[in-house]
Amino acid sequence: MVFTLMCTYKPNSLPIRQANREEHLDYLKKFRDSLYFSGALLDTNQDPNGDLIVIEMADRSAVDNFVANDPYTIAGLFAEVKAVETIRT
Repeated sequence: MVFTLMCTYKPNSLPIRQANREEHLDYLKKFRDSLYFSGALLDTNQDPNGDLIVIEMADRSAVDNFVANDPYTIAGLFAEVKAVETIRT
Protein backbone atom coordinates (compact mmCIF):
# COMPACT_ATOMS: atom_id res chain seq x y z
CA MET A 1 0.00 0.00 0.00
CA VAL A 2 1.14 3.52 -0.70
CA PHE A 3 0.67 6.10 2.05
CA THR A 4 0.90 9.87 1.98
CA LEU A 5 2.21 11.41 5.18
CA MET A 6 1.61 15.07 5.99
CA CYS A 7 3.94 16.03 8.81
CA THR A 8 3.47 19.46 10.41
CA TYR A 9 6.27 21.04 12.43
CA LYS A 10 5.74 22.60 15.83
CA PRO A 11 5.91 26.40 15.84
CA ASN A 12 9.39 27.91 16.17
CA SER A 13 11.04 24.53 15.68
CA LEU A 14 13.52 25.39 12.93
CA PRO A 15 16.51 24.76 15.27
CA ILE A 16 15.21 21.23 15.95
CA ARG A 17 14.86 20.59 12.21
CA GLN A 18 18.35 21.88 11.47
CA ALA A 19 19.93 19.85 14.28
CA ASN A 20 18.32 16.60 13.10
CA ARG A 21 18.12 17.04 9.32
CA GLU A 22 21.12 14.86 8.39
CA GLU A 23 19.91 12.02 10.61
CA HIS A 24 16.43 12.34 9.08
CA LEU A 25 17.85 12.20 5.54
CA ASP A 26 19.99 9.18 6.43
CA TYR A 27 16.89 7.49 7.86
CA LEU A 28 14.95 8.12 4.64
CA LYS A 29 17.80 6.58 2.61
CA LYS A 30 17.13 3.28 4.37
CA PHE A 31 13.71 3.28 2.68
CA ARG A 32 14.80 4.45 -0.78
CA ASP A 33 13.28 1.37 -2.47
CA SER A 34 9.89 2.17 -0.91
CA LEU A 35 10.01 5.95 -1.06
CA TYR A 36 8.15 7.66 -3.89
CA PHE A 37 8.65 11.22 -2.70
CA SER A 38 9.85 13.18 0.29
CA GLY A 39 10.21 16.90 0.63
CA ALA A 40 9.71 19.92 2.83
CA LEU A 41 6.51 21.93 2.81
CA LEU A 42 7.12 25.68 2.81
CA ASP A 43 5.12 28.53 4.28
CA THR A 44 4.46 31.82 2.51
CA ASN A 45 7.95 33.05 3.50
CA GLN A 46 9.52 29.93 1.94
CA ASP A 47 10.43 28.61 5.40
CA PRO A 48 9.94 24.87 6.03
CA ASN A 49 6.88 24.14 8.14
CA GLY A 50 6.35 20.45 7.46
CA ASP A 51 7.16 17.43 5.31
CA LEU A 52 5.29 15.49 2.66
CA ILE A 53 6.29 11.84 2.35
CA VAL A 54 4.82 9.29 -0.06
CA ILE A 55 5.96 5.78 0.77
CA GLU A 56 4.99 2.17 0.13
CA MET A 57 4.49 0.15 3.29
CA ALA A 58 2.90 -3.22 4.03
CA ASP A 59 0.22 -1.77 6.30
CA ARG A 60 -0.69 0.99 8.73
CA SER A 61 1.35 -0.62 11.49
CA ALA A 62 4.50 -0.37 9.34
CA VAL A 63 3.74 3.31 8.69
CA ASP A 64 3.30 3.96 12.39
CA ASN A 65 6.65 2.27 13.06
CA PHE A 66 8.31 4.30 10.27
CA VAL A 67 7.03 7.55 11.76
CA ALA A 68 7.89 6.59 15.35
CA ASN A 69 11.52 5.89 14.41
CA ASP A 70 12.06 8.99 12.27
CA PRO A 71 14.71 11.20 13.92
CA TYR A 72 12.38 14.19 13.49
CA THR A 73 9.72 12.39 15.56
CA ILE A 74 12.23 11.36 18.20
CA ALA A 75 13.52 14.95 18.43
CA GLY A 76 9.98 16.28 18.89
CA LEU A 77 9.80 18.27 15.64
CA PHE A 78 6.34 17.18 14.52
CA ALA A 79 3.20 18.75 15.91
CA GLU A 80 1.09 16.32 13.89
CA VAL A 81 1.51 13.50 11.39
CA LYS A 82 -1.43 12.48 9.22
CA ALA A 83 -1.04 9.28 7.23
CA VAL A 84 -3.54 8.43 4.52
CA GLU A 85 -3.60 5.29 2.42
CA THR A 86 -3.27 6.65 -1.10
CA ILE A 87 -3.02 3.61 -3.36
CA ARG A 88 -3.36 -0.11 -2.80
CA THR A 89 -0.64 -2.03 -4.60
